[in-house]
Parts: sequence; structure tokens; C-alpha cells
Amino acid sequence: MKSLKSAARRGGIISAAALSALALASCSAGQVTQTASQVAAVNGAEGNTEDGTVAVRDVTVVVDDQGEAALKFTAINQDATMTEHTLESVEVDGTPVEVDSATLRRDCVLVADSAAGLEVTPRSENTGCIEYAETSLPNQDFAYGGNLPVTFTFDSGEITVNATVSAQQLPAGTFHREPETANDYTAN
Repeated sequence: MKSLKSAARRGGIISAAALSALALASCSAGQVTQTASQVAAVNGAEGNTEDGTVAVRDVTVVVDDQGEAALKFTAINQDATMTEHTLESVEVDGTPVEVDSATLRRDCVLVADSAAGLEVTPRSENTGCIEYAETSLPNQDFAYGGNLPVTFTFDSGEITVNATVSAQQLPAGTFHREPETANDYTAN
């Protein structure tokens, strides 16, 4: 038979462990987590025509390492009447954007980006109606992190959004940083 003192000690340890687990679990209950409200570093703008027939998503002005600018966006034809829609023009802060493709069939998507951006865009044979278009525009000293008004003119209406200026996204696994050491820096 075990002593009463040993059983009390085990009971106390079990109680302490249970209380510790409960305290740790309730420590963050009801609190806003640190990552719950975080968004991507560059969150593309979005908008719809007033009648809702066409939408644009992920609108971003992209500037590459050579200073070439392009407009990245996705346009979606959501018209329930099976009507084709035409992208008549796009302007970034009043400057026209050159776009290769302009017609959207019903339930079709137009993915637009720079030539380099389109090269690294994953594509699948079985994704439905997706068209790809190259865009370009003159770089008027666009500053990374700034915002510029972008106006899309479709046959069914206009969409104006404020788009962020961003660097071209690097393909995954292609950029490696070397470790920095005290030898990498020189005193002036």
C-alpha cells in the first residue's frame, strides 16, 4: 500500500500540471494574434464596374531592375447575360498603358503583366478560359511603395483604383543572400 503522502504529492503534481496547461491555453484566448491582421507586403488593388459586369483584381504597378514599368492585373468578365466586354483603355496617373489583348468573353479572365512576369506565371492546360496579355508603360520615376491612380475603361463602365508601385516578384528559390560578416564592411 502506498503512503497517503505519496498519493497527495502525485495529486498535487497532476493538479499543478492541469492548472499550468489551462493558464497557458487561456493566456491568448480572446486576444488578437500578431499575424491575424497582417496582409501581403504589396496588396493589389481591386474594383468593379458600377453594374458589376467586369472586375479587376491584384492591380499593381510593377517596376523591374532595369527601370521598365508595367501594369499587373487580372480582369474578370462576370456578366450574367453572356456578353463579351472590351477593355478600351487603361491609364496609370493619366499615362496610357499598352495592353496586348482587349476582349473578355463571358466567364473569362485576362491576366496581364510585364513580359518577364508572364514568363514566370504558372499555366495549366485545364484552367478554363484564361488569356494572357503583356503590358508596358513609361516609367515616370515611380517610387517603390508609392500609390498611383489607375483607370480601366471597359465598354460597360470605368474602374478607378489606387495601385501600389512594387518591384517585380522574384521566382521562388532564385534569390540567395550571402551571410554578412564584419569583413563585409569597411570603416570610412
